[in-house]
Amino acid sequence: MNDFWEATRGRRLLVQRCRACGAHQHYPRILCVACGRGDLDLAEATGRATVDSFTVVHRAPAAGFDPPYVLARVRLAEGPILLTHLVGDAEWACDLPVRLDWRPLPDGRHLPVFRIQEQ
Repeated sequence: MNDFWEATRGRRLLVQRCRACGAHQHYPRILCVACGRGDLDLAEATGRATVDSFTVVHRAPAAGFDPPYVLARVRLAEGPILLTHLVGDAEWACDLPVRLDWRPLPDGRHLPVFRIQEQ
């Protein structure tokens, strides 16, 4: 998982890819969930995704979370599902196309977030 976070310093979203069958997966695992082989590497995702599910959080679970915010599952164009935040003013809906954006973190890494894909 360190490679994932280090890549965010350059605003690159990495997902695991199986060299044997070509399937993509996230979070990183020892074996491919599609074929069971262990021949895996990392590939850069395109940043295109679709909203799979979402909820608007109105009550902060802890200090530092400023409600309201949108917590979502997005399905990357490569196939894996990523838990993330949706940002920007939009009428959120399932199946809505979104694109990758980045929220800077204090240590120089970036948090992958998604916003509505403009036509």
